[in-house]
Amino acid sequence: MKYPHTMVRVRDLDASLRFYCEGLGLREVRRKEVPEGKYTLVFLAAPESPDAEIELTYNWGSEEDYGSSRNFGHLAFRVGDIYATCERLRDMGYTIHRPPRDGHMAFVRSPDLISIELLQEGHLPPQEPWASMPNTGVW
Repeated sequence: MKYPHTMVRVRDLDASLRFYCEGLGLREVRRKEVPEGKYTLVFLAAPESPDAEIELTYNWGSEEDYGSSRNFGHLAFRVGDIYATCERLRDMGYTIHRPPRDGHMAFVRSPDLISIELLQEGHLPPQEPWASMPNTGVW
């Protein structure tokens, strides 16, 4: 058996690509525009895990409410420096809902409210301002 991808529906393709590519560092692997079906598929992968992809599905002109996405759970990414990753995302305007107080784990949500778990490769010692930050909202 092989695990090819996870599909996530997105409301705003550009906003989602900014989050996943600029914020998290994923790369676009391929894209498929389907005019007759009125949708676009964009496949993303982490540089170190090219075989495990995320498929962003954008349905053109859809008004469907995808809800808070709490029924999905989360996507997890292992990062080289959780503090730098969280700082980059925060500087881009994203809320770090569960700060990396322990130097190991954090949660942020995508523009489509998908929970993203960030896991530190190895372990970093607690560092301010993260160590004293409270949780914010839900993830």
